[in-house]
Amino acid sequence: MDMLEKLGILADAAKYDASCASSGTDKKHAPAGKGLGSTEGMGICHSYAPDGRCISLLKVLLTNACNFDCLYCVNRASSNVPRARFTVAEIVKLTLDFYRRNYIEGLFLSSGIIRNPDYTMEQVVAVAKSLRLDHGFHGYIHLKTIPEASEALITEAGLYADRLSINVELPTEKALSALAPEKSIPSIRRTMGRLRLKLDEAKSEKHLKHARRFAPAGQSTQMIIGADDSTDRSILDLSANLYGSYRLKRVYYSAFSPIPDSSLKLPPKAPPLMREHRLYQADWLLRFYGFEVSEIGGKGGMLDLDIDPKLAWALANRDRFPVDLNRAPREELLRVPGLGAKTVERLISARRHRTLRSDDLVQLRLPLAKLMPFVVLGDHKPSSLLDSERLSALLRPKPTQMQLPF
Repeated sequence: MDMLEKLGILADAAKYDASCASSGTDKKHAPAGKGLGSTEGMGICHSYAPDGRCISLLKVLLTNACNFDCLYCVNRASSNVPRARFTVAEIVKLTLDFYRRNYIEGLFLSSGIIRNPDYTMEQVVAVAKSLRLDHGFHGYIHLKTIPEASEALITEAGLYADRLSINVELPTEKALSALAPEKSIPSIRRTMGRLRLKLDEAKSEKHLKHARRFAPAGQSTQMIIGADDSTDRSILDLSANLYGSYRLKRVYYSAFSPIPDSSLKLPPKAPPLMREHRLYQADWLLRFYGFEVSEIGGKGGMLDLDIDPKLAWALANRDRFPVDLNRAPREELLRVPGLGAKTVERLISARRHRTLRSDDLVQLRLPLAKLMPFVVLGDHKPSSLLDSERLSALLRPKPTQMQLPF
């Protein structure tokens, strides 16, 4: 099998992993005439950093052969799919060739489990080590780590990778036992805990002249959404716990995608993609807007798919509104529907010099229909609509006529 055929199989097999992002690492460039690559340059996987930069990564598996039989995974041991495997040298060459052609700025590398977890992890680490030490590669490297691998190997991975990730896979131990019997949440958490200790140690030594780098972009994880009956509230509870316990940089949510010849234990169809989107919005509220999990959610512990979770909270807590944009503290402004964190900072800065009026919101291109019922300005006070039952209906998307496919 030639390289192109392998790439076709192993790049396609990697597409189900959502945790492909290169934000949060330290800024580094190859010195003039020495090495190659950069974690900052502008450019087959496109990710977006929080500051809006588009990052291109080669997202690929070392192999899609796997000893594990996770029922939700297209690469499971019992799956009837074409198999392929790159050698360490082939992945290294592919990464360097793609970088030199300006196709990518880094590598996202994962793998099925072959032989045993330690052997697989050795191969993954060997790719990053060769890129860094043999070829002076300074671009971004994200390695998917294997919880069952030895602590020494995972520690070595952190010396060469910018980010490490360990997928928690499913929200509950019960679901993981039923759908991925070779994996366990205690093992995953144990490895996350060890990584946190290493990251904390590296951070405490950062001021030292010869401090060794260790995964400067931290660790992340991914959860599959809709493969079991977990509610959005239980998913967000787990996310909040993971952020607090292990200081994860990101929890990624990936909507379950039905696979060929799937088990009867799996749902026959995928969940709405909007559910994945709402979970990301709720995750953002937890991380940057001061919300608690107990404040987020709808009926039966599920997020409202029609409106974003901040708007849903505001409609359920109308006694907290209207908020005076000229006087309210930052914490209250962050809870106003239609105001993002950066916009709040702009408003706080502007109101030091003048009274905020409706025109200021227009200039910031804010969603006035969503925003105005909840705020007070120098020239605006909300009408009685805030207390009206009609407000929810007005802010929900209008029903649309389905188009026939002919």
